[in-house]
Amino acid sequence: MPVPQALPDGGAAVPAARGESEPEPVHTTADSVSGSPHIPHPQPHPQHEDDERREAPDTAPDSGVPGPGVAEIVAQAVARAMEEDDTQDLPHVSAPRRGTAVTEVPVSLPFRAASTTLLPKREPAATSRPARPARPAPGRRVPRGDDRLREHRGPVLPGWVGVAVGGLALAGCTAVLWRAGAVPDAFAAAFGAAPRAYHGLRATHWPPLAFLGIVALVALGGLGRARTGHAWVLTLFGRYRGTVRRTGLTWVSPLLLRRRVDVRLRHWRSDPMPAVDSGGLALQVVVQVVWQVKDTARATLAVADHTEYLSEQVESAMARVLSQLPADAFHEDAPTLRDAEAVGDALTRMLAAETEAVGIEVFSAQPTRIEYAAEVAEAMRRRRVAAIDAKHRDTVLTSVVDAVDDTVHRLTSRGLVELDDYERKALVKDLTVAFYTGRTE
Repeated sequence: MPVPQALPDGGAAVPAARGESEPEPVHTTADSVSGSPHIPHPQPHPQHEDDERREAPDTAPDSGVPGPGVAEIVAQAVARAMEEDDTQDLPHVSAPRRGTAVTEVPVSLPFRAASTTLLPKREPAATSRPARPARPAPGRRVPRGDDRLREHRGPVLPGWVGVAVGGLALAGCTAVLWRAGAVPDAFAAAFGAAPRAYHGLRATHWPPLAFLGIVALVALGGLGRARTGHAWVLTLFGRYRGTVRRTGLTWVSPLLLRRRVDVRLRHWRSDPMPAVDSGGLALQVVVQVVWQVKDTARATLAVADHTEYLSEQVESAMARVLSQLPADAFHEDAPTLRDAEAVGDALTRMLAAETEAVGIEVFSAQPTRIEYAAEVAEAMRRRRVAAIDAKHRDTVLTSVVDAVDDTVHRLTSRGLVELDDYERKALVKDLTVAFYTGRTE
């Protein structure tokens, strides 16, 4: 990279074109005779001579040429340029000479760190596109119940409160009628009251009679007998108002509609249901389910009939569980549907997840019988017998071989007999036939 040369008059530096600098004439003096040429020195301008002497009075220590060094000249030129124009960030560079090649250097390259910190980062413009709705997860989804529909305690009072209020209302009605003379004399005398002459019901008698009659109807009409193991689901104009699990004589507002729900522990045994195993073989399965209504609100209002819903879910879950395993593994040790404990656990977990939305709690779902369908039962029975027979033969043969090997080893190790290969083979053959015949008999 060419080094800019400082002009004597303090002007800006001009880069020297490569190959176009004019050689200065070399003056030969007396020293040239001896072979050392005379090197001319730059003459400072007389106007700045005092400044240069004041700033650099000494010559360069290492150079043998009098006058300021190259570093001092460059420093002086840069200082003068900065004093002349402080508002400019970069020094003014004169136009290059004709024919010279000049490469423009971006300003941000020498000051990369400063430019990256000073320039603000552009943030992406906010788009006003509406967010796309999230796609539902693929596969089967477990039903979820309404979170707002949960069982809570309904408005209920003890039965004796209704009886007392109803009795007081009837007593008030009797008193009003007695004052009007509408009570028979014998009835009044039975209670120790003096008989009064009947002059008809006046306008002042009707309001208390109507009020007390309504109170008596409400008090006595709300009485009910709640049985153990049952609950009442209360609704008012289709809105759920609560559940009553109290037993005995209770009072519930007669304006509320009551639905009785069985909350006892129940079991349901299905009829033989068709199913298939992982190999596609037709099966007949009977399942027994132990369950209980946990949330009466959901069991009554979240589904039309919770018992029918349970039976349908049992059949669906059973089909999914049984299709994952074979009914029998005849020639290999692998998990099958004969493992009732594992099949029952899987069926219970699946049913519990499916029926939670309708307020049913499943405690156990166990297949009590898994049989082949009638069309394949005979063929599968023969196959099972053949597999059992093959397994028995393999067990017998293994035990015979072990017995023969032990017998031959004992005879030879103790030195009782000395056998060559032919005699050993004959002995093994005879022992095998004898042991196998004895085992099969």
